[in-house]
Amino acid sequence: MESIANQQKSLKALLSEKKDHRRVLLLYGRDDAQHYLIEQQEALTEFKDDVAKHELDTIVIIASELQEPDRQFLMHEYKLVPSEDFVGWLLDKDGSIRETYKKPVSPQDLFKAI
Repeated sequence: MESIANQQKSLKALLSEKKDHRRVLLLYGRDDAQHYLIEQQEALTEFKDDVAKHELDTIVIIASELQEPDRQFLMHEYKLVPSEDFVGWLLDKDGSIRETYKKPVSPQDLFKAI
């Protein structure tokens, strides 16, 4: 699992690199709702073989660590409302949004969507 805060690249560039190669679960959480991010990551950790089989990468975004260009990108491309506590986007390999989640999703439901 990657954190956008640890990247030197923009979120758009990072997603572009994964396009056509990997699926992405893009997770956004406000600082006061990080427990949702942790819950989602822990649930996926228990299914790491399935995550690998489905060629799924997870990118975690914490609101306070998000640079303004990335925030604008999320608002424009993914319809992010910055006041939301948690949002997850399942992106297909072509970069399109397969599903949007407003709360952590079970790994089983995530894999069914793929």
